[in-house]
Amino acid sequence: MAMKAYIFDLDGTLVDTLSSIAYYANRALEQYGFHAIEKDRYRYLVGNGAKKLVWRMLRENGSDRQEDFDRVLPFYNQSYDAAPTYLAAPYPKIPETLQKLKRQGMKLAVLSNKPHSTTCQIVGALFPKDIFDAVYGQREGIPLKPDPAALSAVMQELGVAPEECVYCGDTGTDMQTGKGAGAFTVGVLWGFRGRTELEENHADAVIASAEELLEFADINRKG
Repeated sequence: MAMKAYIFDLDGTLVDTLSSIAYYANRALEQYGFHAIEKDRYRYLVGNGAKKLVWRMLRENGSDRQEDFDRVLPFYNQSYDAAPTYLAAPYPKIPETLQKLKRQGMKLAVLSNKPHSTTCQIVGALFPKDIFDAVYGQREGIPLKPDPAALSAVMQELGVAPEECVYCGDTGTDMQTGKGAGAFTVGVLWGFRGRTELEENHADAVIASAEELLEFADINRKG
């Protein structure tokens, strides 16, 4: 069956946010007397929402205290939301790839574990208006990835069956999400994790560049 929709993770897939996450996370840690964490370490701390990120940051500092979490999380969220595109940029060729997929008649969407308001701010600032048919981040009452419920809801909103959908992400969490919802999963190597994690979580395809995604789309369209 021909693909009709491409749904993307945000951090590490569409946008390089590693520097911005590390900047705001370390600001929050230092505000309350904790040590900053090396930027590359955040590749393995992110991916499951802001709450889990903050707990992981604190544990890296030897704290498992609720009172520390209750102070650091709001500071992190408020600082990030004030300027979420600081130090962030789309990965090479991503905007052009999205435009080409759109011209081919594909429906496009974003599904992130980042808070919904932050997700919408970043997408709105870094990508052309109306390039995406749906943009969703973390919302109350909807479980985070890897639970497939949010992805299934997006596919339903787009009016596509799971077998007509490609879900692209850079982590094992993304591959689990796509598999759980019945989508074709594409793992990208330019993000936060590596090939081993993607393959261990049963990615249907692993690509190293945005051009490879277009090659896949061309092959799929020609049948």
